[in-house]
Amino acid sequence: MPVLDRHGPVYVLRLGEGENRFHPDWLATVNALLDEVEAAEGPRALVTAASGKFFSNGLDLDWVLAHPERREEYVASVQALFARFLTLPMVSVAALQGHAFAAGAMLSLAHDLRVMRGDRGYWCLPEATLGIPFTPGMSALIRSRLAPRVAHEAMVTARRYGGHQALADGIVDRTAEEGAVLEVAVEVATSLVDRAGPTVGAIRSGMYGPVLEALRAGEGSPR
Repeated sequence: MPVLDRHGPVYVLRLGEGENRFHPDWLATVNALLDEVEAAEGPRALVTAASGKFFSNGLDLDWVLAHPERREEYVASVQALFARFLTLPMVSVAALQGHAFAAGAMLSLAHDLRVMRGDRGYWCLPEATLGIPFTPGMSALIRSRLAPRVAHEAMVTARRYGGHQALADGIVDRTAEEGAVLEVAVEVATSLVDRAGPTVGAIRSGMYGPVLEALRAGEGSPR
């Protein structure tokens, strides 16, 4: 399960070592840890990281299939997490040491900045190959964070982007060598710890008003 630690003024939200799929218990833990980060005072920033082969593979589809009556509630909770990251009162950096697929890739887009391993791992939105459409909120999130051409390609073709291509297309902001992704992400976050406070949250809410409205509507099919 996710845990929280610190590197000076930078909080590091560690998602886990497996596929880091969004099980309801996983979501509850992440939200509780974000409560702790948001309640802190003074200069701070957040890095979200994982270890092993995956950053996150997104939705826990096994859980969704086992609880079809809770599908809408579940999708709403995932979209609420995206909205929460978009409105954090501090800078956030996603450290992508491994694969970021589907909702895992979208979670990375809800961060301000992304650092990805350059030589291995993929960032991908595979919905087109899975036959599952994006929800309106998810579509709004993706289109708000990517250039139109890149958003179109990623969503329609389900292209897998390696780190260097993701950097060239503006999906990520930095690449790093194996073992250095978290270090670089913390370094970037440390340089921005003074951008914390309610003003930053208010700026975000103004920037992403329509996206937040779509995400908080909680409508659409699970992925």
